[in-house]
Amino acid sequence: MKVPTKLVELFVKAQRVTALTGAGVSAESGVPTFRDAQTGLWSDFKPEELATPAGFLRNPRLVWEWYDWRRKLVKDARPNAAHFALVQMEKCISF
Repeated sequence: MKVPTKLVELFVKAQRVTALTGAGVSAESGVPTFRDAQTGLWSDFKPEELATPAGFLRNPRLVWEWYDWRRKLVKDARPNAAHFALVQMEKCISF
């Protein structure tokens, strides 16, 4: 991938660069998004069951198991083209 010269110039001049991608950038790597109706992480569970202190107090085992499942899912995922593009752009900036 070739990063456009103008973009490299902007990166070099910038004090800070931030990439906001959203959850969808990892979907291509097999990591489900949270909101997709059919395959999203909230398609089988309500957020308040897994992502709140009250949900943890009601069922800590469920919460721990769900987060453990997510950690394994992400650990086994492989980077996709979007991830590699971000790395390539980062290499354009000398710190």
